[in-house]
Amino acid sequence: MRTYLVTGGAGFIGSNYIHYMFRKYGDTIKIINVDALTYAGNLENLKDLEKKENYIFIRANICDKEAIEKIFAENEIDRVVHFAAESHVDRSIRDPEIFVQTNVLGTAVMLNCAKAAWELPDGSFQKDKKFLHVSTDEVYGSLEKEGEYFCETTPYAPHSPYSASKAGSDMLVKAYMDTYHFPANITNCSNNYGPYQFPEKLIPLIINNALQGRKLPVYGDGKNVRDWLYVEDHAKAIDMVQEKGRLFETYNVGGHNEKQNIEIVNIIIETLQEMLEDSDPRKALVTRDLITYVEDRKGHDRRYAIAPDKIKAQIGWYPETMFKDGIRKTIKWYFEHEDWMKNVTSGDYQKYYNEMYGSR
Repeated sequence: MRTYLVTGGAGFIGSNYIHYMFRKYGDTIKIINVDALTYAGNLENLKDLEKKENYIFIRANICDKEAIEKIFAENEIDRVVHFAAESHVDRSIRDPEIFVQTNVLGTAVMLNCAKAAWELPDGSFQKDKKFLHVSTDEVYGSLEKEGEYFCETTPYAPHSPYSASKAGSDMLVKAYMDTYHFPANITNCSNNYGPYQFPEKLIPLIINNALQGRKLPVYGDGKNVRDWLYVEDHAKAIDMVQEKGRLFETYNVGGHNEKQNIEIVNIIIETLQEMLEDSDPRKALVTRDLITYVEDRKGHDRRYAIAPDKIKAQIGWYPETMFKDGIRKTIKWYFEHEDWMKNVTSGDYQKYYNEMYGSR
């Protein structure tokens, strides 16, 4: 039975990946989920897996070297899938230091612990051990010209503390691959959306606010472009890179779904109007009048777009979910999990939301 160590598995992408892996492999794999359970980590995301004998949750911070060493010492880890990271740009602008600690130092701890556990006396590594570092397209900076796309050779040019910290973590992984021939890959993905996404991010924020008749905050002129990837397609890509990817390679994972932020907001409004029953009182609340333009984010990149040509050519992965289908699936999930949304939008999140958007 192959054992996977998944960091940040209680978060949005991590929990979707764990669900995907159990759907695909069932009881033929074991997953150890390590998560510090910060504001974005939510064990409700994995409630249906709690009684599985081949699923283990360990609450630990990836910066805690002793805790991570203990996990490697007590388990025969075959794969590491490293999601754990501070990931929200707005938070990084307000508190950069925690992003450096978690994203850079935490990645260094994970690399060192995996290296120590897998390395043989001659400096080579045990067979069939792999480390996958999950990163972002934001490390590449901003595309200024129409028709340009990020590829794996695009120079890094991060503009926010978040993207700079992720660029630093990528460089560490690259250094370990080059220096030690450490068995690793890096994936850089575009914006994800889908079930379990914490509602500080654009799509769940707009869905939640619209259903409550609250303002829909849009940064600047709303014309910033992002490439949107349905989270299950991302989970599939990660699995395929682990199984078929060439060691030491980086793979860009994009959705072929470029849209302006204001387009996303309008699509969500239209889709909610279509999906809500006429008898549902929330339908009358969901209108374009809720759209509110707010002061732009500092250092806001204008456009991201990924060319996933390499991963398609070498591995055979391609995004399967068109945005019009993915957004309906996402909204349907939020309709069916209203209690989940209520739980995560109470308390600290509400305080954060008011601080970020209340005065804009």
